Amino acid sequence: MVAPVLLLLTFGIIDFGRALFYYVTVQQAAREGARAVVKASTPLPSNAEIQGIVSSQSFGIVTAAPCSNGPITAATPPPNRAWVFVTEPNPPAGIEASPPPDAPGGEPGAPATGSCSAINPALGSDQLQVTVIFSYAPVTPLVSGVIGNLLTFKAVAIYRTEY
Repeated sequence: MVAPVLLLLTFGIIDFGRALFYYVTVQQAAREGARAVVKASTPLPSNAEIQGIVSSQSFGIVTAAPCSNGPITAATPPPNRAWVFVTEPNPPAGIEASPPPDAPGGEPGAPATGSCSAINPALGSDQLQVTVIFSYAPVTPLVSGVIGNLLTFKAVAIYRTEY
């Protein structure tokens, strides 16, 4: 009689621990990505390099975002996956044809295409924001019933460039 209750409690604790682990991992990955974005190096980093750094800091959970330089959509990544966005601080929700600098220095300027904002490299001491959005899927049906099938974590780090 006690075994089902103990099993549910045990798996609930495991799911909570997994959620906490991913929350901290996503926060750390956003900070490391922002550090890589802003440091002066030769050559300057590109969006792909930043995504690679965030992916390496988060155990490979990063998949390609719809538009890495914005806009940041309300959609969520696939379960147990993350998207990385490099934008200006507090980016608007819509597409920007000529936004403020929103890419690392190694990105060539490119106009807005389709649903993606224009890519404008950062120069001088511009601020850049790295946003990591992660969709956590619990493994326990009881936890899924309480919090839903997906729990979305969003980590934001804003740093000023050094180049």
